[in-house]
Amino acid sequence: MLSVTTKATFSSTRRCSSRVRRAYLDGRAGCSRTIFSSTIQGLSNEFLDLAVALPLPPSLPPYSTTIILVTAVTRLVFTVPFSVWAKNRAWRAENLVVPQLQQSVPQVHKKVLLNMKNDGFRGDRDAVIAESSKRVKAEMKIRRSELFAQHRCSPIPTFLAPPITQLPLFVGLSMALSNASQAPSVFDSESFMTLTSLAHPDPTVTLPIVLGLVTLANVESARWFLSASTLEREKKVAKWTAERRAKGEAVVEPKRIIQTSLRVLSIGRILIAAVVPGSIQIYWVTSATFGLIQSWILDWWDARRTQRYLQSRSVPPKLSAP
Repeated sequence: MLSVTTKATFSSTRRCSSRVRRAYLDGRAGCSRTIFSSTIQGLSNEFLDLAVALPLPPSLPPYSTTIILVTAVTRLVFTVPFSVWAKNRAWRAENLVVPQLQQSVPQVHKKVLLNMKNDGFRGDRDAVIAESSKRVKAEMKIRRSELFAQHRCSPIPTFLAPPITQLPLFVGLSMALSNASQAPSVFDSESFMTLTSLAHPDPTVTLPIVLGLVTLANVESARWFLSASTLEREKKVAKWTAERRAKGEAVVEPKRIIQTSLRVLSIGRILIAAVVPGSIQIYWVTSATFGLIQSWILDWWDARRTQRYLQSRSVPPKLSAP
């Protein structure tokens, strides 16, 4: 009888502890949701106050103009520095690391053959080629890591930094504008271009289509400023890929996969933008246009810098007079 009573008491205690724990977690979740909601509401209120306070000409729609200005300023301050930082790292990888890797291939190959000879490796021609290729690939991987560290241009931070820094800003402003568009909203009283109201989607779907085209242009124009050496290297890679596929080998091309994904994203953005409020559509189109212009400027600057660098290497040093 005592054992049954003890078990019942223990079971009741566990249920009570579970209820207390659930209540505690629910309270923390509710507190987090409250803080998040209040933050978004605060951003919305700050934006509306800014739109009223800006000394804009009466001919300009205040809220639409403020969205465009805020987008340009925030991207210029918070995202452009990281994009320039990543572009500099990519330039060093392209013009410093890659040439040094190419120059080290013959030396690495001789070193591998010497090591195989010292190790007493035996086998037919195919076995020697397979083993040497395996060892050369391992040595080149080590050499590439050393050069990335030496020139401070590891590809992972270079690739991830721009989107990671842009995402919080993009999501935060989108949610703030979405909150400001909830009825009743002052956005109902303003129209812009094909938008009859900033609180409702574009009935003509013009802005979503413009968004998709700008996103696609950003993807396709990436090749406009490629240097001759880069294009030549891409041709060699394409030829090497075709040869491997002809042998029945599976070849993964990350760059082509990324480009295809971005093209699909261009279509997806049209579908998503078609159902969001007009204020968000203006923000997304402005942000995408800013990104396109930024890419053109950085690519042009990168091409000019590469051209000057290659010219400086091709000019022989002047001999001093005796």
